[in-house]
Amino acid sequence: MKIEVILTPAELPTLANRGLKNTACVVFDVLRATSTFVTALNNGAKAIVPVSEISEALAIRKKQPEVLLGGERDGVRISANGIDFDLGNSPREYTPEKVRGKTIVSTTTNGTHALRVCAGAQIVLAASFLNLGATAIFLRQKNFKNISLVCAGTRENRADEDVLAAGALCEMLIWWGKAKIGSSRCDDRTAQRAVPAKFSDSAEIARYAYAQAQFNLGAAIHNSENARRLLAIPELRDDVAFCLQRDIFPLVAKMEADGAIRTG
Repeated sequence: MKIEVILTPAELPTLANRGLKNTACVVFDVLRATSTFVTALNNGAKAIVPVSEISEALAIRKKQPEVLLGGERDGVRISANGIDFDLGNSPREYTPEKVRGKTIVSTTTNGTHALRVCAGAQIVLAASFLNLGATAIFLRQKNFKNISLVCAGTRENRADEDVLAAGALCEMLIWWGKAKIGSSRCDDRTAQRAVPAKFSDSAEIARYAYAQAQFNLGAAIHNSENARRLLAIPELRDDVAFCLQRDIFPLVAKMEADGAIRTG
């Protein structure tokens, strides 16, 4: 198992030009797109359709009036061409009452673009701290040859929260034991040494970052650019604490051939 980490969105064009058919891609946009998608699926959403542009979302809505529109630009719910989107990008908005049984078309500044770039991969997963354990178990059970952990980032820059989540997943993939879906780590008494993972230099950077921050992860992420921005907006500040919860959703979010993300 070879593991690399795409640390910044500036690397996405190179990733898009590579052949990904033998690679499992795991996309992180911890604050907040992938956290929101995982929450929506847990709360009964039928599917999430990530698109890169607002115009794409509006075109789908025109053909399928029943879908919900979600997403953000500059962190704020979208209003475009006289249409107010139904939902923003706060996971706390995606309650069972609003999303159960619904297909949600979403476009965000970074996260949905990163997912679309990975569309040609062997498999594409949307991951967050909320479903990290389930994602790790799925990856180890499938024993993919190549894994790319894709950090969606902030504009063209690295997002520390995504890198830390990728580093945490790297650590979880080292050990494999009798963990159950939803557990955050294997039981030390039963853990067995897995087939050794081979980490790229970028993966080692993410692992080191996580190792340094893991015992005070909240403080490390609160100092990130995205967290500082959200914490400064009263109605969004609670999103940060929500997105940092570990393994509260025992599900895998898989983007399928039709471009929709569903529980895998």
